[in-house]
Amino acid sequence: MPLTFDDLLSRARALPRAGRRAVLGVTGSPGAGKTTLAEHLVRALNGDGDPWVAHVPMDGFHLADAELERLGRRDRKGAPDTFDAAGYAALLRRLREEPYDDVVYAPGFERVLEQPVAGAVPVPPAARLVVTEGNYLLLDDGAWPRVRAQLDEVWFCELDEEERVRRLVARHEEFGKAHDEAVAWTLGTDQRNADLVAATRDRADLVVPAAALPCLDARA
Repeated sequence: MPLTFDDLLSRARALPRAGRRAVLGVTGSPGAGKTTLAEHLVRALNGDGDPWVAHVPMDGFHLADAELERLGRRDRKGAPDTFDAAGYAALLRRLREEPYDDVVYAPGFERVLEQPVAGAVPVPPAARLVVTEGNYLLLDDGAWPRVRAQLDEVWFCELDEEERVRRLVARHEEFGKAHDEAVAWTLGTDQRNADLVAATRDRADLVVPAAALPCLDARA
């Protein structure tokens, strides 16, 4: 039987165990539908009753542009070494292991400014499942294995390559890039990152085909 969105909801509901918060990772190449899937999962699961699922994107751990300039990495923004992977892993460990009787604040990401924003994402004590999404959850070098160690499962979003590129160009245009600039960035920096992420597919606990994804928009 083909995998459905309802199957994904059932699998996500089963992740939390008594007395411990679970963390579900959603990964895939840029434009593959990670954010869309994460947001639909959170919305549908919280529709069961009292909100018990939180969404914590990896994007809040982008290094600020000023730091990327200092490091000489501004033209590669979005590559693995332009994130604070160790900080991200530390937050996920805190969410999983510490007693959850206080709100935990995670950084967010402002798309218009393309900058991280501290303390923008509250994770309430009632959250028994955290859904986090990002490109490099299955990467096996640098500090990224520490991230994988804090994830109960990782799902890989798979989308037709032509559609993924089309959506990514549209996203860059939505947030201010001219068409030619959006295409160049998508086929240059983004494509190098996409190839790197695609190589991690076989490490995922579950591959989510496009047919199981909710209606896609230009994000993720």
